[in-house]
Amino acid sequence: MHKPVAALAALLLGATTLAAQAPAPRSAPATVRAAVAPALDDPTIVAIFDAANTWDIETSELALKKSHNADVRRFAEMMVHDHTAVRQLGRDLAAKLHVTPTPPGKDFALAKDHADVMKKLHKATGKAFDRAYIAHEAWYHQAVIDAVTTQLLPATQNGELKALENKVAPNFVAHLAAAKDIEGKLPK
Repeated sequence: MHKPVAALAALLLGATTLAAQAPAPRSAPATVRAAVAPALDDPTIVAIFDAANTWDIETSELALKKSHNADVRRFAEMMVHDHTAVRQLGRDLAAKLHVTPTPPGKDFALAKDHADVMKKLHKATGKAFDRAYIAHEAWYHQAVIDAVTTQLLPATQNGELKALENKVAPNFVAHLAAAKDIEGKLPK
């Protein structure tokens, strides 16, 4: 079952089932509202931005360690490269603006969701790992697109932070397309 996790100036990350079938579609905007609605201000968005990029880097680094599928590995390399660059852009902007990232709180459910995803991915092997990782990434990037457009951009006050969100948005569309393409090619 998917659980939301915020990202890209609130990226999203979600737990995914490791079953062979594709995860059931979810309405990301409704779940995002429930997950990130309280205190969605710029310092919180910056903190979520950083954490969510870090979480996607972590899942993709795991894929580089575990997958032997060339397409999955290339995708994971792209995720590590792109999310590392975007995370640094966010950190540089936060430093420039003298914004102290403010995580939503110690009981932030989205951090627990990432830990759950990592546990599940650590347990999966072979083709089941590849399917679970790519299914998660496809869902994740769709959720990012939905969350940013419906919740995060409207909540962002700083023009430079909003510009960063808009600047990197096309990458999420490209990542989604790449994940769906690979997902369609993976053996069942």
